[in-house]
Amino acid sequence: MEKEIVSVEWLNNNQNRKDLIILDVSPKQTFTDKSSSFNQLCIQNSRRFNIKEHFINKESEFPNTVPFASQFEKGCQELGINQASEIVVYDNLGIYTSPRAWWLFKFMGHEKVKVLNGGLPEWVDKGFETIKISETDQTFKLGDFTSKINRELVLSYDEIMMNISSNDFLVIDARSEGRFNGIADEPRKNLKSGNIPNSINIPYQSLLENGKFKSKEQLAAIFNERVNNQAQLVYSCGSGTTACIVMLASEIAFQKGRYLYDGSWTEFAIRNGLVKAGE
Repeated sequence: MEKEIVSVEWLNNNQNRKDLIILDVSPKQTFTDKSSSFNQLCIQNSRRFNIKEHFINKESEFPNTVPFASQFEKGCQELGINQASEIVVYDNLGIYTSPRAWWLFKFMGHEKVKVLNGGLPEWVDKGFETIKISETDQTFKLGDFTSKINRELVLSYDEIMMNISSNDFLVIDARSEGRFNGIADEPRKNLKSGNIPNSINIPYQSLLENGKFKSKEQLAAIFNERVNNQAQLVYSCGSGTTACIVMLASEIAFQKGRYLYDGSWTEFAIRNGLVKAGE
């Protein structure tokens, strides 16, 4: 078992532990119209961790912006999460939003969190028990979780702009090759595609196979081919979600580095006027 991920077999054997909290981070639908055939199912004893409703800063002009510490703390306490809790996060697309939740907990100072490799599709494929979401009891004893933000893990637009000339770190973009190269449309219709100068592209899909992370050896080979292992890595994507998939893959197989440009291409494109005429 890798430090940051667990298998469905491990979770099946451990899911009734009192110190273990299972969080369902499944999106109803993604911005790029991905959806799951398991929308009505969840793992027994899992708790709904709704990022879009409770764990983003809704006052931000950009999507998926990290929440306030107090907001994250309150949401976790209402889910019955404690400081001592071991957490496993999963989603119904395999590996999609769960790494974002993993990173949010790291950002908020909670290290005891892992991602379920393969998520709900792998759980179902192995024949493990699911229940209907409508049958879950989502009322919990208030937890004692506290947030201790590690602010250095989030990079600002200004830091990204300064790095274009200083090259203090390497930005890895998780979007598709077409979007990165400016030859495929962005899902946000008003934005032009393209990339941050001096960034490189490792599409998150290239790190996955059948909804799971590729082997540690395969992941290491991808990063070794593209990245100088002395470089400080910063991760970006469209709006801060799939960047965390690439970050987690690097954590598993290459090097530690949980630095995220949370505004990602959406913020960079808007601030640089890379919008389509008339929009």
